[in-house]
Amino acid sequence: MESLHSPNLHAPNKDHYDIGFVLLPRFSLLAFSSALEPLRMANHLADRRLYTWHLVSPDGRPVRGSSGLEMAVDCAMEDGLSLDLVLVCAGMDVQHCCDRDTLAWLRRLARRRIPLGGVCTGGYVLAQAGVLDGYSCTLHWEHISSIHEALMFPAVTFTPQLFVIDRDRYTCSGGIAPLDMMLTLIGRQQGLALAEAIAEEFIHERIREVGDRQRTPLRVRLGRTHPKLEELATLMEANLQEPLSLDELARYSDLSRRQVERLFQRYVSCPPLKYYMDLRLLRARLLLRQTHMPITDVALACGFISPPHFTKCYHDRFGHSPSRERSRRSDRAVGTAESPGEGRPDAPRVEEV
Repeated sequence: MESLHSPNLHAPNKDHYDIGFVLLPRFSLLAFSSALEPLRMANHLADRRLYTWHLVSPDGRPVRGSSGLEMAVDCAMEDGLSLDLVLVCAGMDVQHCCDRDTLAWLRRLARRRIPLGGVCTGGYVLAQAGVLDGYSCTLHWEHISSIHEALMFPAVTFTPQLFVIDRDRYTCSGGIAPLDMMLTLIGRQQGLALAEAIAEEFIHERIREVGDRQRTPLRVRLGRTHPKLEELATLMEANLQEPLSLDELARYSDLSRRQVERLFQRYVSCPPLKYYMDLRLLRARLLLRQTHMPITDVALACGFISPPHFTKCYHDRFGHSPSRERSRRSDRAVGTAESPGEGRPDAPRVEEV
């Protein structure tokens, strides 16, 4: 039986905090490290133990991450711990990590008012357990789009923010976003000076705030761009289910067809409709990997009225059919590490000229 208590995490100058990291199969090592390392550095800079952490797995056995590396843990979920915060660390194929015992354990923690959080796709597990109902939260942007499309978790408000702290729920997206969430938490508990000193040690130029968004703007991804190109790319991303024609894109952006074509050729090195098609196919791949939507519904959601046309375009882009993509998801669920290049879907292929 858990002997867990729930002190106020925002209370400054508390002597010590115990944090549990629940590692689920195929968890993101980068996201997990980004959450853990600020605690280690806080102890080092303060020259005393402000934080203690415990690695937990469902059964107490080591857990293999998405990189193939195996991580030893300290205990199983059911072992007695006294924790101030429990963070669920997940990654790829998170839908296969929502077993009944894990979800039931999280519900018991919620009933005991233990603060809960999710790192990378850990928020998906919390939502599946029902402990995010009535809360705002976030997780990696790839999964947010799939959740919205599949109409999942209607009682949960998903936002595109980098991280969300809503009362006693702490959720963040992937990559190094957990670093910013933990620095924010450390700043509230131990003072901003310590949080900023940790950021400097990690060569992190600023602590990003709750309001910062996940997706990197097109101008940052390309290094340099044109405001009208950003406007066109935004139009495309907002109209995947009912794609706009080149004439419509030109009209809505107050450009001629020729000007649109020149912008994409200069900054993206591909025709605008090819870029648009890439966006639609990448969205389709996310839906195939992360939802159970029928393939025909995926095609319609991405602007393909004809399933044979969708299959042909998908095969031309990825080298295999949509049905094969769906079966590959099942293959990944049985636990092999990703080969290079088999992680998150590629971004539209762009080059700066």
